[in-house]
Amino acid sequence: MKKIMILGAGLMQKPAILAAKHLGFESVVVDANPNAVSVPLADAFYPIDLKDKDALLALAENLSKDEENGLSGVFTAGTDFSANVAYVANHFGFPCHDYEACLNASDKVRMRGCFSRAGVPSPAFQEIEKSHVEQLCEKAGKGEVEFPKVVKPCDNMGGRGCRLVRSKEELLPAVSASVRNSRTARAIFEDYMEGREFSIDSIVYKGTLTITGFADRHIFYPPYFIEMGHSLPSLADSVVKNQLIATFALGIKALGLTCGVAKADIKYTKNGPMIGEIAARLSGGYMSGWTFPYSSGMNLTEEAMKIAVGKEPDFILANRKSVPWQPHESVRGQEQPFELYEIKSNLVSAERAWLSIPGKVAAVYGLDEVREIYGVKDVLPRVKVGDKVDFPRNNVEKCGNIISVAISSEKAYRSAHEAVSSITLRLEPNNPDTDKFLRGEIDVDESGFPPSAFVLSSSQNEISIGENTVIPADKSVLSCIPETLEPFVDSIEDWNHCTLRKTLEKFDKICPTHKELDGKKFWHNVLRGGIQGILYLVDSN
Repeated sequence: MKKIMILGAGLMQKPAILAAKHLGFESVVVDANPNAVSVPLADAFYPIDLKDKDALLALAENLSKDEENGLSGVFTAGTDFSANVAYVANHFGFPCHDYEACLNASDKVRMRGCFSRAGVPSPAFQEIEKSHVEQLCEKAGKGEVEFPKVVKPCDNMGGRGCRLVRSKEELLPAVSASVRNSRTARAIFEDYMEGREFSIDSIVYKGTLTITGFADRHIFYPPYFIEMGHSLPSLADSVVKNQLIATFALGIKALGLTCGVAKADIKYTKNGPMIGEIAARLSGGYMSGWTFPYSSGMNLTEEAMKIAVGKEPDFILANRKSVPWQPHESVRGQEQPFELYEIKSNLVSAERAWLSIPGKVAAVYGLDEVREIYGVKDVLPRVKVGDKVDFPRNNVEKCGNIISVAISSEKAYRSAHEAVSSITLRLEPNNPDTDKFLRGEIDVDESGFPPSAFVLSSSQNEISIGENTVIPADKSVLSCIPETLEPFVDSIEDWNHCTLRKTLEKFDKICPTHKELDGKKFWHNVLRGGIQGILYLVDSN
């Protein structure tokens, strides 16, 4: 049995390991973590740091000594290490992007430089090293830096170290955190792009570009960029979509990507499409391995892997439809770089995340029940009892994900939202991190973050709600809702799509018996911390 080397053994690499088996290859999986979740699925596993390209090459050379059942290709999905895939693949002449092109797609400074030279719209930027931070702060202090800006590591993913910088007061901690999250201690400091955000997956093959997933991204909670989910296919109209695809194609050409996969995070701004980044890998975040296959009926990972081992992506070639070249005026006049195609989605798939306030998990409710909700395809928890949790500052700190599938956007979104709102994480009592959050204490460089669960109208005085009242022992809290909150009971939702009514109903179900509760504290905890806030109040008293 021929072998394929797969970089990464996390959940995002599970589809790749399964694809290798389905295509008849032995999966040789490498990861620095021998306890990674997908290690048991591998036919062979080697604990190698994915940053160590020479160790990866040495393993590949050893595997290739078996002439009959040697190595046929190298692959990754949802990792930062597409350049190391290319490093090994190029050595053996396997089909792959060029190594230098993958470096362009891995390092954001190189990437922005490629875009700038090719006239591809992307934010104005500058590179920041650790030694530059003090100088940048001095310039900001003199009013020589315009805000808002975005700072992000040059070489990381998942939103680690990435945030909006809204003022000079936020600059130093933001840039310092970004540099710390970079493997090379470098950050990129760039203009902020205002606009709708999209994710695009694609296959680059023999002079053609096939779009294999075009999704709306749902980003919240400044100053961070937390993706609370994505929806596929996008609701963007055809003109906007085709203009985004044209800019994406030009960006792929600018980076030099010619054979394999490419994915983009891209926005549609007042000046048209602007590229956030393009990576030479399949997307993480459940898009390439879950939502797109569900919506399209195509196993994208298998098709990409076929190219990596020298086979034709026959499903793509047989089922793709032509896409017109319709560039935005900002790039009009540039030559079309690829023949454009798309794999259509006939169903709608929605991925949604659930969050927690800071603390430590004491119990989890609802996971089994939500699996029975019509349209729910996957329930993917990331935390368990005993785990420390926090309101996320990046996309790896979320508590779990729901994926739904339906024939319409309305039905898919409703199923996902119902499922997320039905999951409850109960926190351990008397935790200083939870107490700090519920008191509303916010660090000076994170104005407005973390947000409250429920936000009333600006004219509503939240401080006085429930003042000088009590909720009698064992009394239904829904029946005690103050008059000032009644107009909001069904009209506002928390981070997890849970209305105020559903929050109180969940409390009554979980705590049918309870002590007498101070009304002001109870309703404050509801508005600040949702169901977690009021369960914590009961448990801490």
